[in-house]
Amino acid sequence: MKFFLDSAHVHEIEYALKMWDLDGVTTNPRHIQASGKPFLTVIREIGSLFAGTDKTVSVEVNPHYTDYEKMVAEGEKLAAISPNFVIKLPATEAGFKAVAELKKRNIRSNLTLVFSAVQALQAMRMGAYYISPFVGWKEANAEETLSFIQDVLAIRDNYGYESEIIVAAVRNGRQIADAAVAGADIVTAGLAVYKEAFDHPYTGVGLSKFQGFWDQTPYE
Repeated sequence: MKFFLDSAHVHEIEYALKMWDLDGVTTNPRHIQASGKPFLTVIREIGSLFAGTDKTVSVEVNPHYTDYEKMVAEGEKLAAISPNFVIKLPATEAGFKAVAELKKRNIRSNLTLVFSAVQALQAMRMGAYYISPFVGWKEANAEETLSFIQDVLAIRDNYGYESEIIVAAVRNGRQIADAAVAGADIVTAGLAVYKEAFDHPYTGVGLSKFQGFWDQTPYE
């Protein structure tokens, strides 16, 4: 499984690349706004971190667009900035159409805000490179999500579609584990989610005990 960082903070991405061998990045308008930088400035900075690699950075088109032609035009503009960029599009009728049009232009897309297996299926049919089913938002509304991810993967495998599945809106380590058990290709989460998931209180307890034994044992 690949780990993507859901962020537009350059310092967070640099940290994850150094410490975790990060596989890629997903951004969205909230993350861009939180960076405190203009949109084009921050995505260029992020793109430069991945220059010369095959790792991807998902960059979202203007979420106000409801016309697929405008989505495609902006997608072309963004894709020209970096070969690492994958264009994020919403799971709407126009977004699905834009996926197909961008694929004709050899531009990869990430179909985001996916909340049903049927939305994922249509994204696969239209040629999405990535599909991002959201789990955190669904669980916050008391919806079960493991079977949702399993359904998306089963549909993909049943028909031999090539889309990779990014489990998104991940809020905790259990959701990361569920995505991995289900067989998802990628999970994307924030820096704090990974740091908390990689830690466990018993590891600290055990390490403290081992340190005590170490200190009471002659080295030579």
